[in-house]
Amino acid sequence: MEDIFTLSDSLGPFKVIYVNESSIGLKAILVVDNVSTGPSIGGIRIAPDVSTHECVRLARAMTLKNAAAGLPHGGGKVVLYGDPKMPKEQKELLMRGLAHSLKEVDQYIFAPDMGTNEECMAWIKDEVNRVVGLPREIGGIPLDEIGATGWGLLHVTQISLQHLNIPLHGAKVAVQGFGSVGKNVARFLAQSGALIIAVADTGGTVYNAEGLDIDALITLKESHSSVTSYTDAEAMSSDAIIDIACDIWIPAARPDVIHKDNVHRLQTKLVIEGANIPITYEAEKILHDRGILCIPDFIANAGGVICAAMEYHGSTQTAAFEAIEEKLCENIRMVLKESEKKGVLPRESAVSLAIARVEKAMSFNRFSLFTQS
Repeated sequence: MEDIFTLSDSLGPFKVIYVNESSIGLKAILVVDNVSTGPSIGGIRIAPDVSTHECVRLARAMTLKNAAAGLPHGGGKVVLYGDPKMPKEQKELLMRGLAHSLKEVDQYIFAPDMGTNEECMAWIKDEVNRVVGLPREIGGIPLDEIGATGWGLLHVTQISLQHLNIPLHGAKVAVQGFGSVGKNVARFLAQSGALIIAVADTGGTVYNAEGLDIDALITLKESHSSVTSYTDAEAMSSDAIIDIACDIWIPAARPDVIHKDNVHRLQTKLVIEGANIPITYEAEKILHDRGILCIPDFIANAGGVICAAMEYHGSTQTAAFEAIEEKLCENIRMVLKESEKKGVLPRESAVSLAIARVEKAMSFNRFSLFTQS
């Protein structure tokens, strides 16, 4: 077990809870990073190789994301050890067990992430009311189904391309990861005139320089097939997506897919981080030095949590989409302006923006009375 105090700083984490219910095979970690702006929202991620360190990093990304988006929520995350493709009956048992185990932790609001979906959130709601990303049949805004994160990524991409003086129409796009985020950002970009030339999932990469049929690929994924079942394209390994020359490269899968040892392989002008922590800070610096614009995760992919927060507070899908567009366009313009003005990475200007908001909220906390000089 990692020493959690080596991973802490002045912002958090506020709480780390280990869940071990051996009778049902439940092993999970909850990190509530910071609640100065309100109860934390963060998804439940299922994977066989998650860790406390990854959970802490993901929870901090949520703190920054929620603060940058101006939401009345802090950041949190749950990682659950297991196969995301486990049988439905087993997943339901684990979701219900997790919700029951964390029922009293009122500083955390459950949400979907990799390996979980609206149905999982419905099971949780049957155990505890602090949950978002619900099916519409029980009053939710199904953010994965409607593509809330992808909707936000579309607008961030549009503003970033304007900054680079690159037209969206005809821009060549590669998407690494074709789950709920990847397929929806590909769909929105294609509808706006971009050319999706490559997509990848765990089964492999498909590439066609003339463009892929995104609707056909989505249909394949919905039938639980790999994108490699798509026939009108060249099939490659999953890792080959990194080498595809394009205008826009979008990581929408696991953490740290781009690092110092493979970042040199990217041949793109713009990176939009659709996943959480998909690129190491060292790799982002290398991209910056190469003149490649890299938009950080907690700015780019905040559409999902904005939608989730608005659902929690009783809003509508239409209002959520309008808020996503407004908030993300404002934030990306601000980040790009500050980054260019100060000559720093977009991540550095984004982090400064978010931390300033968190620290201002923390100054209102009663415990700040004991830390003032």
